[in-house]
Amino acid sequence: MGSMLFSPLKMRGVELPNRIVVSPMGQYSAKNGSCSEWHIMHLGSLAVSGAGLLIIEASAVCPQGRLSPSDLGIWSDENAAALEPAINFCRKFGGAKIGQQLWHAGRKSSTTVAWERQQAIPLDKGGWTPEGASAIPYPDRNTPIALDAAGIKRAIKDHVDAAKRADAIGVELLEIHGAHGYLVHNFLSPLTNQRTDAYGGSLENRMRFALELFKAVRDAWPERKALGIRISTTDWADGGWEIEDSIQLVNKLKELGCDYVTASSGGSVPEQRLSVFPGYQVPHAERIRKETGMCTMAVGLITQPKQAEEILTSGKADLVALGRGMLYNPRWPWHAAVELGEEFFYPKQYERSHPSMRSGDFLKPAR
Repeated sequence: MGSMLFSPLKMRGVELPNRIVVSPMGQYSAKNGSCSEWHIMHLGSLAVSGAGLLIIEASAVCPQGRLSPSDLGIWSDENAAALEPAINFCRKFGGAKIGQQLWHAGRKSSTTVAWERQQAIPLDKGGWTPEGASAIPYPDRNTPIALDAAGIKRAIKDHVDAAKRADAIGVELLEIHGAHGYLVHNFLSPLTNQRTDAYGGSLENRMRFALELFKAVRDAWPERKALGIRISTTDWADGGWEIEDSIQLVNKLKELGCDYVTASSGGSVPEQRLSVFPGYQVPHAERIRKETGMCTMAVGLITQPKQAEEILTSGKADLVALGRGMLYNPRWPWHAAVELGEEFFYPKQYERSHPSMRSGDFLKPAR
């Protein structure tokens, strides 16, 4: 019997060749939301990594929803057209299915890029006014405006329109970004939602925006294609969103046709208190999976093949996602396959790198 890490997983009409996922990772290398040559190299390299699923970085659904001016976007047909060649390259030469994450950065918007420590960009220096559930600024960031009823409808429509563009260019799976202190999370967390209308107050009200948004995207996204969501399972802060809230949310998402949940955490407030260690978020993926029956993706300091295999075989999650570890070692799945005694995908151009070729036999003349 082979390893579970390299076993297939089917969600609707999308069959992943294995359970290794490349997390969406922002590259801050787009211009007006359109991808650059960097993305072709970056995505192409990860598509031939041996992973079963490659999720394209968080793509802003509107200009105001960018975190930085250099974020990838899919709010326009021009954005989609620029991304299509990279997707075609990945499909032609890679072995991974192609997903994409949709987002609106909410109250955290209007910052410099990651390597500039993500400082706020003031309005008089090219910045913009963020949008959030309430007019509560993230510390040292621009103060957001609270979305009114028309703004909420617009934000949902922006996600729907983005999903339609992603479908048109061949994306096979979508993930809605509902974590890390961005717009959806702004509505979910009582620390960032102080509304007094139907979208604030009770847990049911605070979940309303996420559920309406998800339903709208699911209705617009082809039935045969998978749709999931990334959530922060807890805020790691007193009075904030908790794992019990996440379980209630996931139960409702399941009713709406959600195919999987990526169980991340934190990001809502800087005063969060958490201890980071290998697999520190896995227990949340496990609890959600066991209490809701939802397919879960574990993420967060999953670095070793046997660690990933144990997460799956013990029923803690259905998929494992690697982010920074894949940037550091973009052939991680290859090495995992060798360690677990499995075969792996590689393009024919790299055939000579396969361990079976190291004996030198391939250099001997044919008899």
